[in-house]
Amino acid sequence: MASAAIRTVDLTKHFGSTVALEALTLEVAAGEIFGFLGPNGAGKSTTIRLLLGLIRPTRGGAWLAGIPVSDVERAHQSVGYVPGDVSLWPQLTGRETLELLGDMAGGADSAYRDELLERFDLDPTRRVRAYSKGNRQKVALVAALMTRPSVLLLDEPTSGLDPLMEAEFQAVTRECAAEGATVFLSSHLLDEVEDVCERVAILRDGHLVEVATLSELRQLSTTIFEVELARPAPSFADLPEVLAVEPMDGGVRLTVVGEPAEVVARLSGAGIRRLHSRAPSLEQIFLTYYDTRASQREAVAAAHGRLQGQPATGSGGERR
Repeated sequence: MASAAIRTVDLTKHFGSTVALEALTLEVAAGEIFGFLGPNGAGKSTTIRLLLGLIRPTRGGAWLAGIPVSDVERAHQSVGYVPGDVSLWPQLTGRETLELLGDMAGGADSAYRDELLERFDLDPTRRVRAYSKGNRQKVALVAALMTRPSVLLLDEPTSGLDPLMEAEFQAVTRECAAEGATVFLSSHLLDEVEDVCERVAILRDGHLVEVATLSELRQLSTTIFEVELARPAPSFADLPEVLAVEPMDGGVRLTVVGEPAEVVARLSGAGIRRLHSRAPSLEQIFLTYYDTRASQREAVAAAHGRLQGQPATGSGGERR
Protein backbone atom coordinates (compact mmCIF):
# COMPACT_ATOMS: atom_id res chain seq x y z
CA MET A 1 0.00 0.00 0.00
CA ALA A 2 1.77 3.12 -1.26
CA SER A 3 0.20 5.51 1.26
CA ALA A 4 1.13 3.41 4.31
CA ALA A 5 3.56 5.24 6.58
CA ILE A 6 4.06 2.10 8.69
CA ARG A 7 3.69 -1.37 7.23
CA THR A 8 4.45 -4.80 8.62
CA VAL A 9 3.95 -8.19 6.96
CA ASP A 10 4.12 -11.40 9.01
CA LEU A 11 6.44 -9.61 11.42
CA THR A 12 7.56 -12.19 13.98
CA LYS A 13 10.08 -12.29 16.81
CA HIS A 14 10.92 -15.35 18.89
CA PHE A 15 13.48 -15.37 21.69
CA GLY A 16 14.26 -19.06 21.81
CA SER A 17 10.99 -20.78 22.71
CA THR A 18 9.41 -17.49 23.83
CA VAL A 19 7.04 -15.87 21.33
CA ALA A 20 7.38 -12.09 21.71
CA LEU A 21 5.51 -11.22 18.51
CA GLU A 22 3.76 -13.51 16.05
CA ALA A 23 2.77 -12.74 12.45
CA LEU A 24 1.98 -9.04 12.85
CA THR A 25 0.48 -7.70 9.62
CA LEU A 26 -0.51 -4.06 9.93
CA GLU A 27 -0.72 -0.83 7.96
CA VAL A 28 -0.92 2.70 9.37
CA ALA A 29 -1.73 5.55 6.99
CA ALA A 30 0.15 8.82 6.68
CA GLY A 31 -1.27 11.45 9.01
CA GLU A 32 -2.95 8.91 11.28
CA ILE A 33 -2.74 8.79 15.08
CA PHE A 34 -2.71 5.08 15.80
CA GLY A 35 -2.96 3.50 19.25
CA PHE A 36 -1.09 0.31 20.08
CA LEU A 37 -2.52 -1.31 23.20
CA GLY A 38 -1.58 -4.20 25.41
CA PRO A 39 -0.31 -4.95 28.92
CA ASN A 40 3.34 -5.49 29.75
CA GLY A 41 4.64 -8.48 27.83
CA ALA A 42 2.05 -8.24 25.04
CA GLY A 43 4.70 -7.37 22.43
CA LYS A 44 4.36 -3.58 22.10
CA SER A 45 7.97 -2.62 22.82
CA THR A 46 9.23 -5.57 20.77
CA THR A 47 7.26 -4.23 17.81
CA ILE A 48 8.77 -0.77 18.15
CA ARG A 49 12.29 -2.19 18.49
CA LEU A 50 11.70 -4.18 15.29
CA LEU A 51 10.42 -1.05 13.52
CA LEU A 52 13.57 0.79 14.58
CA GLY A 53 15.85 -2.01 13.44
CA LEU A 54 17.21 -2.45 16.96
CA ILE A 55 16.51 -6.17 16.77
CA ARG A 56 16.10 -8.47 13.78
CA PRO A 57 12.87 -10.32 13.12
CA THR A 58 12.63 -14.08 13.16
CA ARG A 59 10.68 -13.71 9.94
CA GLY A 60 8.59 -11.14 8.10
CA GLY A 61 9.36 -7.54 7.28
CA ALA A 62 8.54 -3.91 8.09
CA TRP A 63 8.69 -0.58 6.28
CA LEU A 64 8.67 3.04 7.48
CA ALA A 65 7.61 5.64 4.90
CA GLY A 66 8.16 2.97 2.27
CA ILE A 67 11.74 2.25 3.36
CA PRO A 68 12.67 -1.21 4.69
CA VAL A 69 13.56 -0.92 8.36
CA SER A 70 16.64 -3.02 7.63
CA ASP A 71 17.99 0.05 5.79
CA VAL A 72 18.52 1.78 9.13
CA GLU A 73 20.30 4.89 7.85
CA ARG A 74 17.54 5.81 5.39
CA ALA A 75 14.63 4.68 7.54
CA HIS A 76 15.75 6.69 10.56
CA GLN A 77 15.87 9.93 8.57
CA SER A 78 12.07 10.09 8.73
CA VAL A 79 11.57 8.82 12.29
CA GLY A 80 11.22 10.41 15.71
CA TYR A 81 11.32 8.05 18.70
CA VAL A 82 10.46 8.36 22.37
CA PRO A 83 11.46 5.29 24.44
CA GLY A 84 9.51 4.05 27.40
CA ASP A 85 12.55 4.40 29.66
CA VAL A 86 14.53 7.57 28.91
CA SER A 87 18.29 7.50 29.58
CA LEU A 88 20.31 10.67 28.97
CA TRP A 89 23.81 12.01 29.63
CA PRO A 90 23.66 13.31 33.23
CA GLN A 91 26.53 15.79 32.85
CA LEU A 92 24.95 17.65 29.90
CA THR A 93 22.37 20.41 30.14
CA GLY A 94 19.00 19.99 28.50
CA ARG A 95 20.00 22.29 25.64
CA GLU A 96 23.32 20.51 25.10
CA THR A 97 21.47 17.20 25.01
CA LEU A 98 19.00 18.50 22.43
CA GLU A 99 21.78 19.98 20.30
CA LEU A 100 23.66 16.69 20.36
CA LEU A 101 20.57 14.67 19.48
CA GLY A 102 19.68 17.16 16.76
CA ASP A 103 23.15 16.83 15.21
CA MET A 104 22.88 13.04 15.35
CA ALA A 105 19.54 13.25 13.54
CA GLY A 106 20.99 15.43 10.81
CA GLY A 107 19.54 18.72 11.99
CA ALA A 108 16.55 20.15 13.81
CA ASP A 109 14.15 23.05 13.51
CA SER A 110 15.62 25.32 16.20
CA ALA A 111 12.64 27.69 16.28
CA TYR A 112 10.25 24.77 16.74
CA ARG A 113 12.57 23.30 19.39
CA ASP A 114 12.39 26.53 21.39
CA GLU A 115 8.63 26.62 21.00
CA LEU A 116 8.38 23.09 22.36
CA LEU A 117 10.63 23.94 25.31
CA GLU A 118 8.24 26.73 26.22
CA ARG A 119 5.11 24.68 25.71
CA PHE A 120 6.45 21.80 27.82
CA ASP A 121 7.75 24.25 30.45
CA LEU A 122 11.27 22.80 30.35
CA ASP A 123 14.31 24.75 31.55
CA PRO A 124 17.09 23.78 29.10
CA THR A 125 19.87 25.35 31.19
CA ARG A 126 19.71 22.74 33.94
CA ARG A 127 21.85 19.61 33.86
CA VAL A 128 20.10 16.35 33.13
CA ARG A 129 21.15 14.90 36.48
CA ALA A 130 18.95 17.55 38.14
CA TYR A 131 15.88 16.71 36.06
CA SER A 132 12.95 14.77 37.43
CA LYS A 133 11.63 11.76 35.50
CA GLY A 134 8.97 13.98 33.97
CA ASN A 135 11.52 16.54 32.78
CA ARG A 136 13.70 13.81 31.25
CA GLN A 137 10.60 12.65 29.43
CA LYS A 138 10.08 16.20 28.13
CA VAL A 139 13.64 16.23 26.75
CA ALA A 140 12.90 13.00 24.87
CA LEU A 141 9.64 14.41 23.51
CA VAL A 142 11.27 17.64 22.31
CA ALA A 143 14.13 15.66 20.75
CA ALA A 144 11.69 13.44 18.83
CA LEU A 145 9.49 16.31 17.66
CA MET A 146 12.04 19.01 16.82
CA THR A 147 13.26 17.24 13.67
CA ARG A 148 9.68 17.30 12.30
CA PRO A 149 9.74 13.60 11.37
CA SER A 150 7.11 12.03 9.13
CA VAL A 151 6.76 9.05 11.52
CA LEU A 152 6.67 9.28 15.31
CA LEU A 153 7.15 6.06 17.30
CA LEU A 154 6.11 6.78 20.87
CA ASP A 155 6.51 4.15 23.59
CA GLU A 156 4.64 5.29 26.73
CA PRO A 157 5.46 8.93 25.85
CA THR A 158 3.75 10.66 28.79
CA SER A 159 5.34 8.59 31.55
CA GLY A 160 6.07 10.96 34.44
CA LEU A 161 4.19 13.94 33.00
CA ASP A 162 1.59 15.80 35.03
CA PRO A 163 -1.97 16.19 33.64
CA LEU A 164 -1.28 19.68 32.27
CA MET A 165 1.72 18.44 30.29
CA GLU A 166 -0.24 15.38 29.13
CA ALA A 167 -2.83 17.75 27.67
CA GLU A 168 -0.07 19.74 25.96
CA PHE A 169 1.37 16.53 24.54
CA GLN A 170 -2.03 15.62 23.10
CA ALA A 171 -2.33 19.07 21.50
CA VAL A 172 1.12 18.77 19.92
CA THR A 173 0.30 15.25 18.70
CA ARG A 174 -2.85 16.45 16.95
CA GLU A 175 -0.91 19.29 15.33
CA CYS A 176 1.71 16.88 14.00
CA ALA A 177 -0.96 14.64 12.50
CA ALA A 178 -2.71 17.64 10.94
CA GLU A 179 0.58 18.48 9.22
CA GLY A 180 0.82 14.95 7.80
CA ALA A 181 2.96 13.13 10.36
CA THR A 182 2.01 9.61 11.43
CA VAL A 183 1.89 8.96 15.17
CA PHE A 184 2.26 5.40 16.45
CA LEU A 185 1.35 5.60 20.12
CA SER A 186 2.08 2.60 22.32
CA SER A 187 0.47 3.07 25.71
CA HIS A 188 -1.36 1.47 28.59
CA LEU A 189 -2.99 4.83 29.47
CA LEU A 190 -6.35 4.14 27.90
CA ASP A 191 -7.76 7.62 28.49
CA GLU A 192 -4.85 9.11 26.56
CA VAL A 193 -5.37 6.77 23.62
CA GLU A 194 -9.11 7.39 23.65
CA ASP A 195 -8.56 11.16 23.53
CA VAL A 196 -6.20 11.31 20.54
CA CYS A 197 -6.27 8.10 18.48
CA GLU A 198 -8.37 7.40 15.42
CA ARG A 199 -7.77 3.65 15.34
CA VAL A 200 -6.30 1.22 17.81
CA ALA A 201 -4.73 -2.21 17.71
CA ILE A 202 -4.95 -4.61 20.63
CA LEU A 203 -2.17 -7.13 21.29
CA ARG A 204 -2.58 -10.23 23.40
CA ASP A 205 0.39 -12.50 24.14
CA GLY A 206 2.25 -11.32 21.05
CA HIS A 207 -0.76 -11.73 18.74
CA LEU A 208 -2.79 -8.98 17.10
CA VAL A 209 -6.39 -9.64 18.13
CA GLU A 210 -8.12 -6.52 16.85
CA VAL A 211 -7.68 -3.41 14.70
CA ALA A 212 -10.59 -0.99 14.62
CA THR A 213 -11.73 2.57 15.07
CA LEU A 214 -12.97 3.46 18.54
CA SER A 215 -16.55 3.67 17.31
CA GLU A 216 -16.28 0.20 15.74
CA LEU A 217 -14.90 -1.22 18.96
CA ARG A 218 -17.76 0.23 20.95
CA GLN A 219 -20.31 -1.22 18.53
CA LEU A 220 -18.72 -4.66 18.82
CA SER A 221 -18.02 -4.66 22.53
CA THR A 222 -20.01 -5.19 25.68
CA THR A 223 -22.80 -2.82 26.70
CA ILE A 224 -24.67 -2.85 30.00
CA PHE A 225 -28.49 -2.59 29.85
CA GLU A 226 -30.47 -1.88 33.03
CA VAL A 227 -34.17 -2.42 32.33
CA GLU A 228 -37.32 -1.98 34.45
CA LEU A 229 -40.07 -4.25 33.13
CA ALA A 230 -43.85 -4.44 33.52
CA ARG A 231 -43.81 -8.25 33.41
CA PRO A 232 -41.28 -10.97 34.34
CA ALA A 233 -38.08 -10.91 32.33
CA PRO A 234 -37.92 -13.36 29.42
CA SER A 235 -35.22 -15.96 29.00
CA PHE A 236 -32.08 -15.02 27.08
CA ALA A 237 -30.42 -18.44 27.26
CA ASP A 238 -30.59 -18.90 23.48
CA LEU A 239 -28.98 -15.54 22.66
CA PRO A 240 -25.18 -15.86 22.49
CA GLU A 241 -24.75 -12.08 22.55
CA VAL A 242 -26.08 -11.99 26.13
CA LEU A 243 -23.06 -12.67 28.33
CA ALA A 244 -24.65 -12.16 31.74
CA VAL A 245 -28.14 -11.76 33.23
CA GLU A 246 -28.58 -10.29 36.70
CA PRO A 247 -32.01 -9.83 38.30
CA MET A 248 -32.83 -6.34 39.55
CA ASP A 249 -35.73 -5.02 41.60
CA GLY A 250 -38.51 -4.83 39.01
CA GLY A 251 -36.30 -5.75 36.08
CA VAL A 252 -33.00 -7.11 34.87
CA ARG A 253 -29.41 -6.06 34.15
CA LEU A 254 -27.90 -7.50 30.96
CA THR A 255 -24.35 -7.58 29.65
CA VAL A 256 -24.59 -7.68 25.85
CA VAL A 257 -21.86 -8.00 23.25
CA GLY A 258 -22.39 -6.75 19.71
CA GLU A 259 -25.72 -5.90 18.11
CA PRO A 260 -28.53 -5.62 20.76
CA ALA A 261 -31.56 -5.54 18.42
CA GLU A 262 -32.86 -9.03 19.30
CA VAL A 263 -32.29 -8.39 23.02
CA VAL A 264 -34.28 -5.14 22.92
CA ALA A 265 -37.07 -6.81 20.92
CA ARG A 266 -37.38 -9.55 23.53
CA LEU A 267 -37.38 -7.00 26.35
CA SER A 268 -40.13 -5.06 24.59
CA GLY A 269 -42.33 -8.14 24.80
CA ALA A 270 -42.07 -7.91 28.60
CA GLY A 271 -43.10 -4.23 28.61
CA ILE A 272 -40.19 -1.85 29.03
CA ARG A 273 -40.89 0.84 31.62
CA ARG A 274 -37.37 2.22 31.76
CA LEU A 275 -34.19 1.34 29.93
CA HIS A 276 -30.71 2.65 30.63
CA SER A 277 -27.64 1.64 28.63
CA ARG A 278 -23.99 2.47 29.20
CA ALA A 279 -21.61 2.68 26.26
CA PRO A 280 -18.32 1.01 27.13
CA SER A 281 -15.21 3.07 27.76
CA LEU A 282 -12.01 2.09 26.01
CA GLU A 283 -10.89 0.53 29.29
CA GLN A 284 -13.97 -1.70 29.37
CA ILE A 285 -13.37 -2.64 25.74
CA PHE A 286 -9.75 -3.42 26.44
CA LEU A 287 -10.60 -5.59 29.43
CA THR A 288 -13.08 -7.52 27.29
CA TYR A 289 -10.18 -8.81 25.22
CA TYR A 290 -8.30 -9.86 28.35
CA ASP A 291 -11.21 -11.39 30.24
CA THR A 292 -10.25 -14.82 31.54
CA ARG A 293 -13.70 -16.35 30.98
CA ALA A 294 -13.72 -18.53 27.90
CA SER A 295 -17.42 -17.86 27.28
CA GLN A 296 -16.86 -14.12 27.02
CA ARG A 297 -13.82 -14.50 24.76
CA GLU A 298 -15.85 -16.78 22.47
CA ALA A 299 -18.76 -14.33 22.40
CA VAL A 300 -16.47 -11.45 21.50
CA ALA A 301 -14.88 -13.52 18.74
CA ALA A 302 -18.31 -14.45 17.37
CA ALA A 303 -19.39 -10.83 17.37
CA HIS A 304 -16.29 -9.95 15.37
CA GLY A 305 -17.11 -12.59 12.80
CA ARG A 306 -14.12 -14.86 13.26
CA LEU A 307 -13.07 -17.92 15.22
CA GLN A 308 -11.57 -17.36 18.65
CA GLY A 309 -7.80 -17.21 18.41
CA GLN A 310 -7.70 -16.30 14.70
CA PRO A 311 -5.40 -13.29 14.33
CA ALA A 312 -6.66 -9.93 13.13
CA THR A 313 -5.01 -7.85 10.44
CA GLY A 314 -5.49 -4.18 9.74
CA SER A 315 -5.15 -2.10 6.60
CA GLY A 316 -6.05 1.54 6.09
CA GLY A 317 -9.39 2.31 7.73
CA GLU A 318 -10.77 -1.20 7.53
CA ARG A 319 -11.31 -3.61 10.38
CA ARG A 320 -10.75 -7.26 9.64
